[in-house]
Amino acid sequence: MDYGKSFTFVFDDEEWVQKLLIGGILGLIPIVNLVVIGYGLQVLKNVAAGMEKPLPNWDDFGDYFVKGVMSALGGVVWALPLIFLSMVIGVISAVTGSGADAEYFSTPLSICMSGFGCLSGLYGLFLAAVMPAVITKYAVSGEFGAMFRFGEIFKYITSNLGPYIVALLLALVAQFIAGFGVILCIVGVAFTHFWAMLVGNHLLGQVYHASETTSLEPAV
Repeated sequence: MDYGKSFTFVFDDEEWVQKLLIGGILGLIPIVNLVVIGYGLQVLKNVAAGMEKPLPNWDDFGDYFVKGVMSALGGVVWALPLIFLSMVIGVISAVTGSGADAEYFSTPLSICMSGFGCLSGLYGLFLAAVMPAVITKYAVSGEFGAMFRFGEIFKYITSNLGPYIVALLLALVAQFIAGFGVILCIVGVAFTHFWAMLVGNHLLGQVYHASETTSLEPAV
């Protein structure tokens, strides 16, 4: 795997300026920014397929939008336990903060709220670790159901654990670098954030491509 390539591949495209401009501008518009997510998924798929210049043209907004919507819906489904835990914590917080019996119930309810808070944090970390693989499976297959083939997803992660972890860490590095776009005001952040998303998707595409290449190699 060429991790460094993920940070520079955008600039290998002859039309990288206009493609980055379009992505950065669309990313500023609510709802429309789902098109940007779909575009990023197409980049992931192209890298996974081994394309040297994986930046697609901005010529299929409808397809990119649908992919963005589907991936967002899949993310919401995966986040349902987290949403439920947050609701429970909210209810407990309301109960302990009001009513005549609030003081009587405050201690046991506070303990419960702390427990649910820990569960919420742990599940949040779990989501952060798993969702990139979930998105990869959807991007490559184009099937909504691929995001919920739990056995395949966890097998994919464990079989490619080293490169997968490195990819996630480097994606965080890209996001950190993108933060310096604030120097160019909010607009600068929009473009650098789009670049960082493409870097992360390129890294994930490389992990998938490497895993498929390895699986096709004959045993010695």
